[in-house]
Amino acid sequence: MTRLLVLTISFLVLSTISNMGQTPVNTLNLNEVLDMAKDYSPQAILAKHQFRAAYWEHRTYRAELLPSLSLKATLPNFSRGYAKEYVNGAYQYVEVNSNTLSTELTLNQNIAPTGGRIFAQSSLERTDVFGLNSNSEYKSEPITIGFEQPIFGFNEFKWKRKVEPLKYLEAKRTYIESMEALSVEAIRYFFDLILAQQNLKTAMLNYANTDTLYQIAKGRYNIGTIAENELLQMELSYLNAGSSVNEAEIDLQFRKFRLKSFLGLNDEYDVELMVPDYFPKASLKYDEVLYLAKTNNPRIIQLERTIIESDRNVAQAKATRGLNANLFALYGLTQQSEDIPNAYVNPIDLQNVSIGINVPILDWGQGRGRVKMAESSREVVRTNIEQSLVDFQQDVFLKVMQFNLQETQLQLAAKADTIAQSRYHVTKERFLIGRIDVLELNIAQTERDNARNRYIAAMRNYWQFYYDMRRLTQYDFIDSKPIDVDFELLVK
Repeated sequence: MTRLLVLTISFLVLSTISNMGQTPVNTLNLNEVLDMAKDYSPQAILAKHQFRAAYWEHRTYRAELLPSLSLKATLPNFSRGYAKEYVNGAYQYVEVNSNTLSTELTLNQNIAPTGGRIFAQSSLERTDVFGLNSNSEYKSEPITIGFEQPIFGFNEFKWKRKVEPLKYLEAKRTYIESMEALSVEAIRYFFDLILAQQNLKTAMLNYANTDTLYQIAKGRYNIGTIAENELLQMELSYLNAGSSVNEAEIDLQFRKFRLKSFLGLNDEYDVELMVPDYFPKASLKYDEVLYLAKTNNPRIIQLERTIIESDRNVAQAKATRGLNANLFALYGLTQQSEDIPNAYVNPIDLQNVSIGINVPILDWGQGRGRVKMAESSREVVRTNIEQSLVDFQQDVFLKVMQFNLQETQLQLAAKADTIAQSRYHVTKERFLIGRIDVLELNIAQTERDNARNRYIAAMRNYWQFYYDMRRLTQYDFIDSKPIDVDFELLVK
């Protein structure tokens, strides 16, 4: 039975190695995995498209502040029927058979500080009347200048000038934060696979060692130097080691699939990871980190934007509650003629001025209610923001404290790993000369394996905390500079 198990495990291991050999293995370090995550992972692509949407939204806002030129035309407008006319003191229905063609060129400019707009127009219209008294007439408006200005109304452009730049800055910071959060997640997948690789190596080494020790134990049992109980314990360790190899191989493939899926790689791309041989050494100070976080973190920008938007909602509620007026004025030149050249000769003045007002007389408190609701919502927003700032500062303090402990934790884990390795070798030598039993050897082996796993976990924690600090502050503490991104390249 034991012989059959040995052959089965050997076959599985050799088959796995053979299959892996059919596909070229790509050896990657941590930096290469992080770069691939930022370039090819589905999360990175999603973050890029989210920024592009924010970019074009900002471009649309900026375009609203620039002059716009538009051409409107009617080609043609044919009409046939009866029209009601007042002739000689009475209404009569007369037959109308006509066609109208017109074109209008308009230059428009919004005025952000006042919320109004100014415009200039030029138009030409031709009307053809068919029938017994057929004729053609042209009406021109060579130039018309006007403006429209709300009075006591809500100025949307004024508030957009405050909100939209913050929204775009927030989108930039959010993209950087997404990339750093992506790095934190990539580090987790990276070290999951590193640990799986190490577990397989350890399992295969333990299997080879227990095979040797089992053969020695059988020899000792045959000459009567150990009891049957120790032989059975050694055989059990041997069987467990074989099972651990199979489990470690399955876990290795699972971790590979997880990493490749995260990076957007196909199944034919095989990887093997290199354990990092350096670590970002930095000692962070709470005050400096808090300043960087308040300056760069998108959460702070979002809180600032939320306050402004709550003020805007109050202003809008107040503006729609009371008197609203709209001033419209227009001045230009116009002329009509049976031909185009004369339609531009000696034009006459064209003037139009109007003032419209809207005064709510009886609304049963609707306007006042909207104002009170907006003011109440603003107070809720301010209270939540104050609490969010306190929580944010506490979070920064804890993260700084945790990061500064990671170097010590890593050194302790490395020392514990070295000691556990040495202890196992000493225990193994003592077992070989018969000074200790198999139980003590198994304990030493378990402690050695656990110490190595804790060392890898300490490495993962170190890197994850470092990139989490980068995400929080958007600052590169190794090169001592802010994290920068070519945003223009992202939208190409």
